[in-house]
Amino acid sequence: MSEMLPSLSSLLSLSVHHLAVVVRDLERAEAFYAGVLGLPVVRRWTDEAGAPRSVWLGLGGGAFLAVERAAAAGPTRSDEAPGWHCVALGIAPSEREAWRHRLAAGGVAVERESAYTMYARDPEGNLVALSHYPHPQVPQVGAG
Repeated sequence: MSEMLPSLSSLLSLSVHHLAVVVRDLERAEAFYAGVLGLPVVRRWTDEAGAPRSVWLGLGGGAFLAVERAAAAGPTRSDEAPGWHCVALGIAPSEREAWRHRLAAGGVAVERESAYTMYARDPEGNLVALSHYPHPQVPQVGAG
């Protein structure tokens, strides 16, 4: 089979075009991603009846997050199950505390942290990370 695959040197580079998340409550999800996180709305889609079906939010570099209305009620994936684990959005190390305050002001708790990343959940329970890896956090002025 490997003889039929092109060599890596002949492939073009890959980049993220878009990510998609399916949600039960499109309005709440948009309030989180566009409101709390501040991602810009770049496009809206409706279904055949004219009801909101999807909102696309800019991620930078031409990529976008497609937030899609679910057509079924479930099931939902647990963190321990196979599948995509989280979406990690890049932040500057110097912005970490401002993001912590912005999340808190939006009623979003930081669930856990590492030296480089803060983890929170969207209204559907999906894990969203704000990460500045591989750059360490900038020490707080006056922190002792």
